[in-house]
Amino acid sequence: MTQFWITTPLDKMTPVQWESLCDGCGKCCLNKIIDDETDELYYTNAACHLLDADSCSCRRYIERFKYVPECTAITPDNIAQLTWLPNSCAYRRLYLGKALPSWHPLLTGDKQAMHAAGISVQGKTVNEMKVKYLEDCIVLWPLLDVE
Repeated sequence: MTQFWITTPLDKMTPVQWESLCDGCGKCCLNKIIDDETDELYYTNAACHLLDADSCSCRRYIERFKYVPECTAITPDNIAQLTWLPNSCAYRRLYLGKALPSWHPLLTGDKQAMHAAGISVQGKTVNEMKVKYLEDCIVLWPLLDVE
């Protein structure tokens, strides 16, 4: 397998290469809170209602903007501005000049190593539709970076 992510700049990747960088952890689907006074970012365990909590995949990925207009597409053009992406995110890691971690599906062939490493949201979320106050759902685990 060619390690295109090492030899190809982010802005030169094909759409298929770009999409394959996503490890499918689901952290970008978590609701986040930004403190108005301090600009501090807080992750919550309240996940987008389209997230499948078991597979950590979007139930309507192709048409997600129809159902969640505020969903953010991660692109080579906006990666620098997406400072809310977790340190474990492949897009963020590569943008910052870091390597993919050993558990990444491009290296292991599937998502199981990522789930086993505790990187994904699998088994850790609640559906945002069942949450009354996001502030009650603040968690630290999405910020943990393994490797």
